[in-house]
Amino acid sequence: MLTTIHIVGIVLTVSLLVAVSVLSGRKVKDAKGFTTGGKAGSWMVCGAILGTLVGGQSTIGTAQLAFSYGLSAWWFTIGAALGALLLGLVYAKPLRGSGCTTVMEVVRKQYGRRAETVGSILFLIGIFISIMSQLLSSSAMITSLFGIPTGMALVIGAVLIAALVFFGGIRSAGAGGIVKLVLLYISSLAAGIAVWKLAGGMSGIGSGLDAVYSNPQIAAINDIGSAEDVHRRYGSLLARGPLKDLGGCLSLTLGVVCTQTYAQAIWSAASTAKARRGAVLCAALIPLIGAACTLVGIYMRGHYVTMAEYEAVTAAGASLPEGIGIIENSLQAFPAFIIAHLPSWLGGIALGTLLINILGSGSGLVLGAATIMTRDVYGNLMSLLGRNPRLGQLAQTRLSILLLLAMGVALAHFVRGAFINDLGFLSLGLRAAVLLLPLSIALWKPGRCNARAVTASMIVGSVVMLAAGLLHLPPDPMYYGLAGSALVLLVFR
Repeated sequence: MLTTIHIVGIVLTVSLLVAVSVLSGRKVKDAKGFTTGGKAGSWMVCGAILGTLVGGQSTIGTAQLAFSYGLSAWWFTIGAALGALLLGLVYAKPLRGSGCTTVMEVVRKQYGRRAETVGSILFLIGIFISIMSQLLSSSAMITSLFGIPTGMALVIGAVLIAALVFFGGIRSAGAGGIVKLVLLYISSLAAGIAVWKLAGGMSGIGSGLDAVYSNPQIAAINDIGSAEDVHRRYGSLLARGPLKDLGGCLSLTLGVVCTQTYAQAIWSAASTAKARRGAVLCAALIPLIGAACTLVGIYMRGHYVTMAEYEAVTAAGASLPEGIGIIENSLQAFPAFIIAHLPSWLGGIALGTLLINILGSGSGLVLGAATIMTRDVYGNLMSLLGRNPRLGQLAQTRLSILLLLAMGVALAHFVRGAFINDLGFLSLGLRAAVLLLPLSIALWKPGRCNARAVTASMIVGSVVMLAAGLLHLPPDPMYYGLAGSALVLLVFR
């Protein structure tokens, strides 16, 4: 139950993060100050990457997936860490030597404006999927804090994200990113340590799983047939199948390389060596957060059931095992654990950090997507028709923000039963399917492919990947997207 101490902790933490972000943001006088200023040290680079890479998907989403599949939920943060490592060790030098400041500028410089425009529009789809996952994460937080139904929580989350965008957003760069990193790290590790103490180690965690699945209705809903099934699922890194879990990891790894936010941190570094060290630091820190959140999800599975499971048990005339609690859905696993099992003062800090991280990441995603809609969709359409836009750029951007959030709420409500991390895998994987090969060729083999082939590869890769995702083709949509993109480039280069 939320207490006064929780609320005070949330308010103070949010206020601190807003104040630090605003004060550190004053030091940046223009966009160049961050993208090409060349002044960021290793820890600043690490904070800039980690501040956006580790958000609702890495925490709430990881605990949600662990609630159902155990250790395999760890792949999201492992993939993110490998992506940061690949970005720093392999891509940092050529990106900084390209003479560009955005990944799409690299594309335009090599393949022309048409390829840039097509890539930007397809990127918009990937960003929109991430917006939905942030809305679902925010709804989990709001529902856990205030007991509001999921549909209403989605709307409130969208309103808060819109307010942050219009306010100017909560930036993750610089000192603000480092403060968020420290608080998020403390919160996640405190939760992991609390799980270990509460359960009494791995044996206690396993006993909790055995207890909850001793109920035949709960076991049947989750396709658990025996005690061996429980330990096989929750104790395996490949519980959803080797190709499925490794495909998700690959989506994160390659998607990080192709995303402007993370590449921008590399460009901001004072030197290539500092860019690399910052990315390596990020890669070293991320998996520990994922491990802690995975432990939380598994612990919650052994001590809580969802409302749907509770209703199935009562409908069968049975009762829950003693000591088992109820949460609305698996999305609430992490915030519910914080409220119930961390000291109130620490819980308030953790909840405030999670909330502002989710909303801040959501506002950044929405603003970036709205910019693409305004510049590359509406603006290019008006140019093609030979007309001047009826609305000013500010009005276009604001309308785009409202449209994106309205669509996001509607579709997030429709897919609210999905795993947040699966949406993250799809989002990052789609970005890789669109841009990985064209970007890599432009950096290492310029002139190897023509602009038409590159544009076609972007379209085919994204369409094939989305189709595989919608049709739920095994093992993972990433394989189809990369194969489609590569095939077009091999045949028509």
